[in-house]
Amino acid sequence: MPSRENIAYFGAGPAPLPTAVLQSAAQAMLNYKDSGLSICEISHRSTLAADLLEETKSRLRALLEIPDTHDVLFMQAGASAQFSAVPLNLAAFWVEIRRRAAMEELGDDEDATLERVRNEMKQNLRMDYLVTGSWTLKAAQEAVLLFEPLGQQVVNIAVDSRQFSDGNFRTIPDERHWSLTGSVKGTVSPVFMYYCDNETVDGVEFPSLPKIVNHHVAGTTEPLIVADMSSNILSRPVDVSKYGAIFFGAQKNISSAGLTVAIVRKDILTTVPQTGFLHAVGIPSPPTVLSWPAIYKANSLYNTLELLPVYIANLVIRDLLAVHGARKLEGQAELVRKKAELLYEILDANPDVYQVVPDKTARSRMNLCFRVKGGDKAAETAFVKGAEELMLQGLKGHRSVGGIRVSNYNAVTLAQVQKLAKYLTDFANQG
Repeated sequence: MPSRENIAYFGAGPAPLPTAVLQSAAQAMLNYKDSGLSICEISHRSTLAADLLEETKSRLRALLEIPDTHDVLFMQAGASAQFSAVPLNLAAFWVEIRRRAAMEELGDDEDATLERVRNEMKQNLRMDYLVTGSWTLKAAQEAVLLFEPLGQQVVNIAVDSRQFSDGNFRTIPDERHWSLTGSVKGTVSPVFMYYCDNETVDGVEFPSLPKIVNHHVAGTTEPLIVADMSSNILSRPVDVSKYGAIFFGAQKNISSAGLTVAIVRKDILTTVPQTGFLHAVGIPSPPTVLSWPAIYKANSLYNTLELLPVYIANLVIRDLLAVHGARKLEGQAELVRKKAELLYEILDANPDVYQVVPDKTARSRMNLCFRVKGGDKAAETAFVKGAEELMLQGLKGHRSVGGIRVSNYNAVTLAQVQKLAKYLTDFANQG
């Protein structure tokens, strides 16, 4: 039976975790903080739990340099649940802002306020999605499912990268090809613009902040920028101040499955919409478990929060702060880049054997997707079999696209990548 030290795991999620963190978690499973109880047994409303949540928040704030304008929510149901939470919460926020503005101008005339907001919705309620991979496609489809009764125009696919790469997600089109709401002079801004920073299935990643994010003025109401950073969070610095919301499932770079983190601007969290008014204008109100204001008000404890993933996240963040010191995520970005470049260099040096799927301009540092001998089934099966014999595991591509996928998450060590690099070279030399 192989030991943990013998295995190099490159699975896309759940992803590997540092052994030292798992050892601490194993101890906490039996006796957390000398309480005599498992971390899975202590009350989520206990002082121990409150201290854990506060410490994890504080450390995440320090590592990501989250400004006071934003707060951190610990949620459940996976990042996919945020595909619903994002449009529901932000449409409600958008409506409430306009309801208050109308009442300030029209006074207590509820019928006039209702009519005003309904007209604004018809003309201006738009949600922009940059569809650059399988996960943004699913997010956009969820928004359509929720808001189709208000008209097909509500969800605007500002760009679909398949149109630029023969029907596949292989590139991120230049921003001049994006059809963003408000890009034409005299038109309005969207409720939000949504994108996924790194697409795990397709191996596509934004190499840097989109210009629209970089030019966004921090603290302004519109447009709100929303990013799914599930698979590359904590792998490079992020200017959180430029975003209305960032969310991520924890099981890639920060913890085990069972925890989703949302970092949301506080004005969104504290602007609580009137449910009756939302329904009167045809906007569905978020279920309470997906309501950012409700989770914020309950300090992430509206219902029983699973504490083990929070504890693991706390240790991972603590160790990143300790390793990189003042450099914080600049240091981690340098390591991630070094590992990815080592592998891409070998893949590119052997084009007859390996074909990287995404365009060079959009290659992911976190999920390296490639085919072996043009997708030859026997060759790819042999590649995976040979790798597994060397204890290089988790290399099969996503079931929807096939091929090979190397997930280069933070817990994957340089030594493990070097071992895989040697195998890549040896396999290529075998012809």
